[in-house]
Amino acid sequence: MNPSAWPAPAAAVANTLLVNPTIASRASARFPLALLNLAAALDRNGASRIIDGNLDRGFIDTALDALAQTRFDALGISVMGGPQVAPAIALSRAVRERFPQLPIVWGGYFPTLYPDTALNADYVDYAIRGQGERTLPELIAALRGEGPPPAQIQGLSWKLDGAPVHNPDRDFSSDDAPPLLPYAKLGDPRRYLAPTFLGRRTAVHQAALGCRFRCTFCGVAAMFGGATALPAAQRLARELGYLKHGLGADSVQFFDHNFFDREADMIPLLEVMARLELPWWCYARADALLNLSPATWTLVRKSRLRMAYIGAESPNGAMLKEIRKGTRPDQTLEVAELCRRHGVIPELSFMVAPPHDTEAATEQTFEFIREIKRINPQSEIIVYIYTPLPEASRHRKDRGKRAAAPLLDLRGEPVVFPDTPEQWTQQRWVDYACHADAPWLSDDLRRRIRDFVTVLRCRYPTVQDLRSPRWAKRGLSAMAAWRYRLRRYDRPWELDLADRLVRLRRPQASGL
Repeated sequence: MNPSAWPAPAAAVANTLLVNPTIASRASARFPLALLNLAAALDRNGASRIIDGNLDRGFIDTALDALAQTRFDALGISVMGGPQVAPAIALSRAVRERFPQLPIVWGGYFPTLYPDTALNADYVDYAIRGQGERTLPELIAALRGEGPPPAQIQGLSWKLDGAPVHNPDRDFSSDDAPPLLPYAKLGDPRRYLAPTFLGRRTAVHQAALGCRFRCTFCGVAAMFGGATALPAAQRLARELGYLKHGLGADSVQFFDHNFFDREADMIPLLEVMARLELPWWCYARADALLNLSPATWTLVRKSRLRMAYIGAESPNGAMLKEIRKGTRPDQTLEVAELCRRHGVIPELSFMVAPPHDTEAATEQTFEFIREIKRINPQSEIIVYIYTPLPEASRHRKDRGKRAAAPLLDLRGEPVVFPDTPEQWTQQRWVDYACHADAPWLSDDLRRRIRDFVTVLRCRYPTVQDLRSPRWAKRGLSAMAAWRYRLRRYDRPWELDLADRLVRLRRPQASGL
């Protein structure tokens, strides 16, 4: 049979091919948690297969071979903004050319934030906004003629005569968690355990989902609209127990959007972590950590929390209010000291170069970072460019609220965001999605930020760097000391040259 002769008669059981296009190196590959959760949902009434482009560099050929050999009802592609858009396009085009009738579904952050843009591509038939654990199975059933039509599926965007149609949003759900993720679909899941500063075999996991805060720049807020849910302690114990005893993990990195929530809800989870004794890393908020009681901090220490990633964002209180962060600059300083006392490394992220008062705000942030380093030299610092979401990408609950001034480029012209996936693959927009550049940055300020970051990371090499030898990191720190002390950041040519040899790890680009 010609494999491109679609549609063929539906198979007895619904079957979906799920693909995670390449976005990281093999060494940085971690469990594709989104697809594992989707597969668990699909397998309740059907079947699925996962192809992970982070390990399989020939994932497009693998997908084409799979489609030629097995009947699938649809192809589901997980798409993050930034570097994952280009391989998602390449896969979609290849499948559309060879199997023109096969429905192609994009899900994840990119189609959630930019559904019109995703559907402007002729190789995307459906876009799932927000959570997909219910939406995708309902869509597969509809494609098989076994359920309500796509027009009645919440959280789904589709096309009518070539024009995008957006069904009502699906309400947040926290009750779809499977008993255990189907790790066996990844082949040998131990391939995803990696050496990090936490341990020799670090696994990744997501326990809590969503975040109750609604920061205007945040994709999590845009996707979940302030909803959040923590897991039951029994479920967390079961899942982490499997990672530790079933796969041999000796540490865990939580991909939770905000692990620390209300203290009373956190205590049972911390008790689980304390029993398992798995060193761990997570996202957290300064105010949440500051509000923990001394007894809970004792439990945090027993749980072996090693590092908490905290979005400090800015030393400017007015800006923090404008972006609805909900924290204050003094809390950032307090949490740096609090973490020092409890043996937790705070990994503090900052957004420099806002579109208004750009240079002054950036210099203020540099000085604030120096103050943090004075309080707690072990603090890890991540510097990003502030790249806010377009108004249309914000959650429906937040659109039109606290509308910011229009974004203007260097020429004073309004910033026009891409309206096709191909445009988002241009390097300037990949950099925007990755918080690495913005249209309102001048060359001088761009270089100033780069030079400051170079001096800072050479003066204080990250503890996450396991590859660079200690003597090299000590040497770089000594070389950078005078520049850091005298604030001579400009053109650190000697540090750039030395770093080409040492190649310090950059956590903002590579993560753990």
